[in-house]
Amino acid sequence: MRVILMTGKGGVGKTSVAAATGLRCAELGYRTLVLSTDPAHSLADSFDLELGHEPKEVRPNLWGAELDALMELEGNWGAVKRYITQVLQARGLEGVQAEELAILPGMDEIFGLVRMKRHYDEGEFDVLIIDSAPTGTALRLLSLPEVGGWYMRKFYKPFQGISVALRPLVEPIFRPIAGFSLPDKEVMDAPYEFYEQIEALEKVLTDPTKTTVRLVMNPEKMVIKESLRAHAYLSLYNVATDLVVANRIIPESVSDPFFQGWKAQQQGYRQEIHDNFLPLPVKEVPLYSQEMCGLESLDRLKETLYPNNEDPTQIYYKETTLRVVQKQNQYSLELYLPGIAKNQVELSKTGDELNIRIGNHRRNLVLPQALAALQPSGATMEDDYLKIRFSDPSFFTSA
Repeated sequence: MRVILMTGKGGVGKTSVAAATGLRCAELGYRTLVLSTDPAHSLADSFDLELGHEPKEVRPNLWGAELDALMELEGNWGAVKRYITQVLQARGLEGVQAEELAILPGMDEIFGLVRMKRHYDEGEFDVLIIDSAPTGTALRLLSLPEVGGWYMRKFYKPFQGISVALRPLVEPIFRPIAGFSLPDKEVMDAPYEFYEQIEALEKVLTDPTKTTVRLVMNPEKMVIKESLRAHAYLSLYNVATDLVVANRIIPESVSDPFFQGWKAQQQGYRQEIHDNFLPLPVKEVPLYSQEMCGLESLDRLKETLYPNNEDPTQIYYKETTLRVVQKQNQYSLELYLPGIAKNQVELSKTGDELNIRIGNHRRNLVLPQALAALQPSGATMEDDYLKIRFSDPSFFTSA
């Protein structure tokens, strides 16, 4: 299955681009699903059709769906939800309030990943196009396999074993005092089963032959800045970007004086997009005179994005986000971080993990075996690659 993730700052038109991409894929004979994981769904509005949690046929070979976190919760997290509800009710909350609070923050992102994994495993579709949440939420979604794995390895798995072993001994004392039971094995197993699914999906997300991200943006300063950061953070999580879509560009044919200032400003930002995202290819989409809503409008957008039956499933640029280079007695871990200055990066090493922090984003990178026993000895930023040198301390001691 080919997976294409559309992301960008809120309001830039990524849903329209995702829908139009789905139309072209379907025309070329691919069984295509466009799935919205944005809590504020607009995919149904874009198609101008009713959509629900389960895939609904939009056109031959094309289906659309909008993730319903509540339905996904009941199907995959039912035991945990019932337990949390029981705990909250024991603390005095009424039924409805307890059920609402049983949906923990960030669960919709997790369910989005689980839903992607299910479609991938079932193999019912050839192409899965994800109309993701705005950039910040999408990055949290893509970082979940990495961050969740760290917590599961370090904390949850040991705690799970202790909890199951102690439950028969502690339960008779605990329940009368607390008013609710300790979590049973079904409840304790559910989070780790979730993690196993997400961990398996990580291999798909980080395989550039299967999954790529497409950044949708408008020629505006704040949007470009956020997209540049998103590109760097995607690289940090080892997710490849293969295309940039610059949307809502005022056409040259517009001559109204009111738009002259906007056109001149956009011209500078258009050049900035091409320069800053080089060597990624950039597709430009004009600002249309009508709202991009309904299949007729999306067909027009589809022809602009993919003229002459161009295949959207192709990989437009093969981006290497992570590589290890050996030179004599020294290794170098090279991480593609476009647009990031060296002074924005914080590095530390704990055991076999390299901790990389850029702003609010952190990655705990499990090092290859060749690097795990070595120590970082310096770092440079060259050609958008952060090059971290590793050396064997004993080599310097013996020398």
